Amino acid sequence: MRTKSLKKNKINVITLGCSKNVYDSEVLMGQLRASGKDVTHEAPADQEGNIIVINTCGFIDNAKEESVNMILNYVDKKEQGIVDKVFVTGCLSERYKPDLEKEIPNVDQYFGTTELPGLLKALGADYRHELLGERLTTTPKNYAYLKIAEGCDRPCSFCAIPLMRGKHVSQPIEKLVKEAEGLARDGVKELILIAQDLTYYGLDLYKKRNLAELLENLAKVEGIEWIRLHYAFPSGFPMDVLELMKREPKICNYIDIPLQHISDNVLKSMRRGTTQEKTTKLLKEFRETVPGMTIRTTLIVGYPGETEEDFQILKNWVEEMRFERLGCFTYSHEENTHAYLLEDDVPAEVKQQRANEIMDIQSQISWEMNQEKIGQTFRCIIDRKEGAHFVGRTEFDSPDVDNEVLIDASVAYLKTGEFVNIKITDATEFDLYGVPADLPSN
Repeated sequence: MRTKSLKKNKINVITLGCSKNVYDSEVLMGQLRASGKDVTHEAPADQEGNIIVINTCGFIDNAKEESVNMILNYVDKKEQGIVDKVFVTGCLSERYKPDLEKEIPNVDQYFGTTELPGLLKALGADYRHELLGERLTTTPKNYAYLKIAEGCDRPCSFCAIPLMRGKHVSQPIEKLVKEAEGLARDGVKELILIAQDLTYYGLDLYKKRNLAELLENLAKVEGIEWIRLHYAFPSGFPMDVLELMKREPKICNYIDIPLQHISDNVLKSMRRGTTQEKTTKLLKEFRETVPGMTIRTTLIVGYPGETEEDFQILKNWVEEMRFERLGCFTYSHEENTHAYLLEDDVPAEVKQQRANEIMDIQSQISWEMNQEKIGQTFRCIIDRKEGAHFVGRTEFDSPDVDNEVLIDASVAYLKTGEFVNIKITDATEFDLYGVPADLPSN
């Protein structure tokens, strides 16, 4: 039976996957709201509405499984009469639409990543060009993602993203500045720049790597205090970005640069266009140009043909480089990628064991680095209150993936979205504890 509190013609958008999907959902919701639609994001069951839009992820096996399970869950609710319509969009739908239509036919309609106007039409809304850049943000009010480009031209052997997102397309500087100004008016203080490859920005529009010029323009936006860079690529990195990072206080001394591996044999098979020597030299230049910067990276273990020797090279390198932030994934064998032609010859249990070993090393590095922060004071932005703590971040930490700073709520009242100087009093591997620096000492 339908619950009585379920609201008629209310659209509930559910987002799976990465920050780029979050951004796409926000654009969709902004368009729906402009057409007068009642729209919500991931509402609880008794408030979720009768029309469901699932924005799926199709990146790796676990993400695909999560997306399929979510679709099946809502198709079941539709069959029970709990919801009326289910629409599916995003990367999984883009990549596997014919298969999904055959296997899960009770979805009302499937849409790819570039079919926003069609999805809006199916939802009874019009696509409005004048809303370019306007969104209904789902993140805490103080930060927002800014997608500066779509798609990717890189030939990485393991990656299916070009199949789902297409070729690299940069957004014009003027459009992005206008979007940033709108976000700032809504109270956003931190912009997190995202793309499949930030470093490729501008090559299609301006015939040069133009990330630095974009950053200079965004830094002029009043109200924006932090600008954070996510998803850079190691080959062809525009070094003028580092010079700008060093002199412009609004640009966080932070970069997310997924390196994937370091053994030359694996890098060559991955088609990464770089070597261990070149990558190590680049990271040293990062740290020399911007002393104290935080480097986040992600690695893949268990790639086809990865030998024990290749893995030992990777382990030794992680110990040597001492990344401030690091995540590790096990290789996922993706159809229609270049690596799919190779034998997926590393057993699943070996992949997981290797990932665990990398993360054990990183946990120790992170613990040692965090211990050094005890007694220091950092400017933090307060994201939320959770239980007995206010939760903040330093400029060296990105939401959801990095360290958080926990402040005892009984010691001081802090406003979410505000910047506060926090003195670190204790630390674990992945969290810092602190108190406002201006509190009187006992």
